[in-house]
Amino acid sequence: MSMMKNIVTGMIGCMALVFSIGSCGQQKIVKEKGEENLVFPKGEKITSNNFMGTVYLQNLMTADSINPTAVGNVTFEPRARTKWHLHPGGQILLVIDGVGYYQEKGQSKKLLYKGDVIKCPPNVPHWHGASSDKHFVQVAVTNRHLGETVWLEDVTDEVYNK
Repeated sequence: MSMMKNIVTGMIGCMALVFSIGSCGQQKIVKEKGEENLVFPKGEKITSNNFMGTVYLQNLMTADSINPTAVGNVTFEPRARTKWHLHPGGQILLVIDGVGYYQEKGQSKKLLYKGDVIKCPPNVPHWHGASSDKHFVQVAVTNRHLGETVWLEDVTDEVYNK
């Protein structure tokens, strides 16, 4: 597991370098005051009803016809979470800060820490978000070649607290 964490840490470092110098035609990411210790800026508050609580998104790379992969930095405040949802092309979550949860339908909730990596299989309903008392920051890598995210029902407090 520590080898995997070293690989993830290296990947995150490389991603930070790539994004900070604005390579591959991507815009340079400018951090706001107070975000100096973050890998990526917190971004804009999400107002979609697909999330419960306060969640922020910084798009790092948008999917297009050449590369159908979207990459986003998502920051969840304590107790914030997604709805149940699935990704037709799957998703990878890279945990870069805080403490969070991940759960697939029919499975136990997993506790996530900085350096953890989650591979969300295609078409498997799941949710993810912050723990009850800590923020949670993830880089979500979503392959959209088979379609957009399918949003399902809310994650109830009963499910969240279990």
